[in-house]
Amino acid sequence: MTVPRDAAEPTGHRGESGRTVPGAMDDPAHILARLGRSWTWLMGSAVATLVPGLLVLVWPEATLHVLAVLLGLYLLLTGVFRFVAVFAREGHERLPGLLLAVLYVLAGVLCLRNPLQTVAALSLIVGMVWLVSGLLTLYAALVTENLPHRGLVMGTAVLAVVAGIVVLALPAESARALTRLLGLWLVLLGLAEAVVALGWRSALRGARPPKTGTPAAMT
Repeated sequence: MTVPRDAAEPTGHRGESGRTVPGAMDDPAHILARLGRSWTWLMGSAVATLVPGLLVLVWPEATLHVLAVLLGLYLLLTGVFRFVAVFAREGHERLPGLLLAVLYVLAGVLCLRNPLQTVAALSLIVGMVWLVSGLLTLYAALVTENLPHRGLVMGTAVLAVVAGIVVLALPAESARALTRLLGLWLVLLGLAEAVVALGWRSALRGARPPKTGTPAAMT
């Protein structure tokens, strides 16, 4: 789960005089930072988690190859979303997000590189990613200043930790049962991330200054 820094934080680069630095809008890092602060980017990350979960639940008879590809694509896409979100933070707050992005990408490549591995191996990969992701997101939520809807972000992080522990602790008694468990947790995490994205949209709208002659409640 991505953790943007501050809804009220200005998105432009300004010099010492307070004026916008020429060419700053064309800076790739600035563009990525604006994208990472967008609530639609957070919603995209939620969809990238929710859709594979739904596919796994409604298609439990899918082959192991298909399951590995779905999980691999989910991990890769989530890694990309988290990497972009890193630019929405201050320099000292970027390390947890960067570690998460690298973790997701490596796990995704591992799933796609050997798609014929067992369901237990796939569960081990995804469970470890969720556990580490939840812990790092929880840490980022605690140390990030002026974080809107901190409770929602922390709740999503705790859900990821629980998901990782459950998937890692349960024995692989049945391939179908384990597949359904992975799908269920993906759906729950996707829904939780969607709630955080909507909460971030609310925070952004609340931080937007009202136009002249327009009541603040209408912005």
